[in-house]
Amino acid sequence: MVREAVHLSLEEVKLLCRRAEGFLRNAEHLISVGEWDLAAFSLEQYCQLALKCKLLLKTGSYPRTRSLRRLVRELGRIAPELLTLVEDEVNLHYVARLEEAYVAARYMPYSYEEKEVKSLYRFVVEKFKPLVEKVV
Repeated sequence: MVREAVHLSLEEVKLLCRRAEGFLRNAEHLISVGEWDLAAFSLEQYCQLALKCKLLLKTGSYPRTRSLRRLVRELGRIAPELLTLVEDEVNLHYVARLEEAYVAARYMPYSYEEKEVKSLYRFVVEKFKPLVEKVV
């Protein structure tokens, strides 16, 4: 099924970017209170919205998908250094785990453990976020 691209105004782009940062702050709070499942979900939401925000700023649209891998590849057409998130085996593992967090937190009886979520958080803050923020 082919999905349409989303087009938003600059004000909506700013809202999307602020919302992404809010999800990251929310993940930090949820980690601090031991809400591992919701923290993993919030990390995924941060990544998804951060990628969509950059795609909107660079291209004026983004594909209607929740796939982090697809969003990374789309943005990687403009910023090839971002492709290390899906071409490096270790990074791809983290991106795939984050992508799974969306489905697992909403629909599956899966519980995340502290070590998993803290590891995902470190990846997001130390690898994912710096690469995405370099896209200008």
